Amino acid sequence: MTTKIKIKDIADELKISSTTVSFVINGKAKEKNISIAVAKKVLDLVAEWGYQPNSLAKSLRTGKSKIIGFLVDDISEPFFSRIARLIDEKASEHGYKILFSSTRNNNEKAKELLQIFRDRHVDGYVIALPEGLEAEVERLIKTEVPVVLFDRYVPGMESDYVVTNNDESVFRATQHLVENGYKNIGFVTIETEQQQMLDRLLGYEKSIEENGFKKSILKIEYKNSENSIKEITTFVKSNTKLDAVIFAANYICMDGLRAFRQLDINTLNKIAVLSFDDFELLEFYNPPITAIAQPIEEIADNIMKILLSKLNGNIKALEYKQVTLPALLNVRGSTLKRA
Repeated sequence: MTTKIKIKDIADELKISSTTVSFVINGKAKEKNISIAVAKKVLDLVAEWGYQPNSLAKSLRTGKSKIIGFLVDDISEPFFSRIARLIDEKASEHGYKILFSSTRNNNEKAKELLQIFRDRHVDGYVIALPEGLEAEVERLIKTEVPVVLFDRYVPGMESDYVVTNNDESVFRATQHLVENGYKNIGFVTIETEQQQMLDRLLGYEKSIEENGFKKSILKIEYKNSENSIKEITTFVKSNTKLDAVIFAANYICMDGLRAFRQLDINTLNKIAVLSFDDFELLEFYNPPITAIAQPIEEIADNIMKILLSKLNGNIKALEYKQVTLPALLNVRGSTLKRA
């Protein structure tokens, strides 16, 4: 058949009721005492005609769409893409599909995407909370649809979340530089109210203050990579005593490495470099870049455990689970001990 097939078409062809066809298609033939012969005729015709049930209609009948909405700033970023892959694998094991979306730091787009998820009747949400969307997501959480935040959280907002111990991991990373003889340590981040970035800055400041050093902080009004490189270049030129720099995210680190290349090809021999968020490219730089590695698999595992527990009714809607995981410092050549 060339037109879209409906249950009524199958029922008319077999001269049985649409209700009977619906029960067979939804696996309720035995429960509804439908004979094996009739069920076989229905399933054979379904296969022959290539009938595809309407997923939205099915979700309205069952109350389950078997779809999870996944919302992040930019799914192409290494951290988010790796989390997405693991979430997809774990969801598939339980019969769920994922709708992946990027907000591109655009609040209007983020609101539109959340509305699309609602229209698709997704069963749950996994969200790296965009800045400025806190009220929208808080309202969503109050509808008692399972929502698990990750990478960041909002102090005072009751929610399920899985995050890394950002302040402690950056504190330890800064201490690593201090112990290796670095004294003029800079910190490059973005101008933001996102809690994970504030916590990373806090970890740096705590270490610097404890050691009696001077803070050197650059907060970038992040628009694009080109703008970021210019700001980092100016920062390094105006802080000639810098002997180490910590970048608060891997995309900022990549901009920093590009800035260093423009300044002086041997800059890395003069300035130690440390990145928050590890990814493969950093290992192949010369020298390899020391990085704070977030526990990707543990983050994904905990997200899905919380979400599936709520979807299966094992955790009450108003009981929130909050998980903070330790990160690992992968020490490489870019932060070698100073002679």
